[in-house]
Amino acid sequence: MAAELNGKRILILATNGFEQSELEVPRDRLKAAGAEVHVVSPEQGEIKGWDKKDWGRAVKVDKALSDAKAADYDAIVLPGGQMNPDLLRADKDAVALIKAFYDAGKTVAAICHAPWLLIEAGIAKGKKMTSYSSIKTDVINAGALWEDSEVVTDNGLITSRKPGDLEAFSKKIIEEVREGKHERQAA
Repeated sequence: MAAELNGKRILILATNGFEQSELEVPRDRLKAAGAEVHVVSPEQGEIKGWDKKDWGRAVKVDKALSDAKAADYDAIVLPGGQMNPDLLRADKDAVALIKAFYDAGKTVAAICHAPWLLIEAGIAKGKKMTSYSSIKTDVINAGALWEDSEVVTDNGLITSRKPGDLEAFSKKIIEEVREGKHERQAA
């Protein structure tokens, strides 16, 4: 498994309040598969996670959002938690970066509340998706075809429900990145 993603670069977009495991588990699995993984944020230095019911550990920011370009990466991973995607969906640069990954046919992976970012980027309509149960109505109202599954993939667009689904979510990201670019209609 260690060489599956050699030469691949993955961007994890997050800010303060990301769900701890939803950033750390995919990051660690992708690195173990050989990918170069960068945590990108509008914040400098480090960002602090949310671990279940309280503040968690800090994670080092590798690159500023203002310096990140979809062209430099093979995939983008969007951790959830309530705060992280809610803050990022109000950031026009974060939303534009997500849309750039999608429009380039690259893997876009969102878990838990992070499908809010897909909605904000205008890429949910007509797509098969899942999410944390509390935002199911938001996803459906955005025109997505919501289903209650551990992981849902629609042409390189990966969504997952919750931290308990992280292993399957991480495996699917590895599989989709290995497949390469996806032909899709621009949103």
